[in-house]
Amino acid sequence: MKKIAIYPGTFDPITNGHLDLVKRGLMIFDEVIIAVAPSYRKQPLFTLKERLKMIRYALKRFKRVRVESFNGLLIEYVRKKKGIAILRGLRAVSDFEYELQMAHMNRRLDTNIETVFMMPSEEYSFLTSSMVKEIASYGGSVKGLVTDDVENALREKFKVIVEDIVE
Repeated sequence: MKKIAIYPGTFDPITNGHLDLVKRGLMIFDEVIIAVAPSYRKQPLFTLKERLKMIRYALKRFKRVRVESFNGLLIEYVRKKKGIAILRGLRAVSDFEYELQMAHMNRRLDTNIETVFMMPSEEYSFLTSSMVKEIASYGGSVKGLVTDDVENALREKFKVIVEDIVE
């Protein structure tokens, strides 16, 4: 049986920390599905279509990775994709409480699906998409934190936002 992990998130935008987690996941699982949530509640900077495009481009060299969007209950999506695990990253202790609650709730919904926590490489242990957006919004460099195409997309997105504010 193929071991499929689902790596859910908004990925707004995808960072090198996310990519690091995918690489680590591929050492354990036969396939990793990046499950991109629309996340209306978070009001993402990039549209779902833009995020999917950036993620697919960033992961094009990985043969055992799929990128899809999903709506609804994560556990239902995992079942539908025949996943055996939900892959989640833990950067710091502050992530743990929320992630633990989610893992327990998902286990309550389906005891056959495990949650696997992985820590990113030390160089990405502080990195969040929110932090990347904040830096980029002020014109700061995010080189080394995201891929070049994501950096360009951020620059373009904030250029448009600034132009709209000025007008």
